[in-house]
Amino acid sequence: MKKTYDIEVDCANCAAKMEEAAKKTEGVKDCTVNFMTLKMKVEFEEGADKDSVMQEVLKNCKKVESDCEIKL
Repeated sequence: MKKTYDIEVDCANCAAKMEEAAKKTEGVKDCTVNFMTLKMKVEFEEGADKDSVMQEVLKNCKKVESDCEIKL
């Protein structure tokens, strides 16, 4: 399953850090962050609970970029 989320991030480098953090999160098969459109596209592993996975993605993103936001 794929889902797109609106994000808030200050720079392209920070967006890249968010993308890497999301990709390392358990339950995420793939992730793409587009700084220009402020969108995060997440592809979930088969059978993953997207809500709990996205809570972990947000936590992991905040570790690398504390002022980022994902509109869940």
